[in-house]
Amino acid sequence: MLTGLRMVILRDLRLSMRRRGDILNHIVFFVIVVTLFPLGAGPDPNLLRTMAPGIVWVAALLAAMLSLQRLFAADYADGTLEQMLISAHPLGVIVVGKIVAHWLVSGLPLTLLAPVLGLQFDLPQTSLWVLALSLAIGTPVLSLIGAVGAALTLGVRGGGVLLALLVLPLYIPVLVFGAGGAAVSMGGLSAAPHLSLLGAFFALSCVFAPWAACAALRVAYD
Repeated sequence: MLTGLRMVILRDLRLSMRRRGDILNHIVFFVIVVTLFPLGAGPDPNLLRTMAPGIVWVAALLAAMLSLQRLFAADYADGTLEQMLISAHPLGVIVVGKIVAHWLVSGLPLTLLAPVLGLQFDLPQTSLWVLALSLAIGTPVLSLIGAVGAALTLGVRGGGVLLALLVLPLYIPVLVFGAGGAAVSMGGLSAAPHLSLLGAFFALSCVFAPWAACAALRVAYD
């Protein structure tokens, strides 16, 4: 199972490297959105510090959504996904491998860029670390939940809009507690409750999201 998981992750990473434009699209989108907000909001440092966690998290959420549709779509279009369904490896291992690869090319770059972009909002160092940690915990949840939505809308006409309608309500708690952790840390309070709740969402998503995605993929081929 571990060998199969590693093979799926490496395969998806190699395919992503061949389509570097798709990876750069959501990274550039994230950088542009976060960078333009200070220009539009004005030079007030107090206002910028207050807005920063929410801006970074909303930008990260929208950037992650840009890459969700290609999670299963390319393999579905060329028949590879059908071969994966009947392969010797459990479907759950394949789905988990694709989710991990998706996070490595979408969530991880956003997490690494967030502290750098947070400097333009004059965030204190503690808040920058909390913001990065919240993204490190929260962006895998976005990939896990997004995988369920991507599987449910696989092969559906206008699936992009339907995918957004399905996953956005489920993303709201992650957004609230992710941005809230960095916000409360600026007030001198502990961000541990927010990060703990994010960790709980991550644990629940790890348990239920791969199972739900597998069920949705089987339904897509029935």
